[in-house]
Amino acid sequence: MTEAFEVSAFFPGQTAEKIYNAWLDSQAHTAMTGAPAEIDPVVGGKFTAWDRYIQGKTLAAEPYRRILQAWRTTEFPEDSPDSRLEILFEELEDSAQVTLLHSEIPEGQAEDYRQGWTEYYFEPMGRYFSAEPK
Repeated sequence: MTEAFEVSAFFPGQTAEKIYNAWLDSQAHTAMTGAPAEIDPVVGGKFTAWDRYIQGKTLAAEPYRRILQAWRTTEFPEDSPDSRLEILFEELEDSAQVTLLHSEIPEGQAEDYRQGWTEYYFEPMGRYFSAEPK
């Protein structure tokens, strides 16, 4: 059995394009999260984040709108398949919204990842993008 959840964050004064591009760029991803990331930004490209704690492959990309990834951490059981992470980028009047649809998570781990997305992604991203020139 697997688990799933949805979580969103708003980034005032930012564009979906800017956040999308940062998500798929090794240097920008590292800067916005504060942890090492290596990303091959093409469909089929592999990625690691948080010093290889997270790893996976980009399965689909619609520029500035959507990224679909096979996603796992070092805490997944060895025989567990990758989870699915769909990242949606939406342009609003004066901000951008990022929504994560995280599914096929090994049973008992979803709540930790929900909290992790907020603590280790959305909060540092908020600081990063608010400190950057618009």
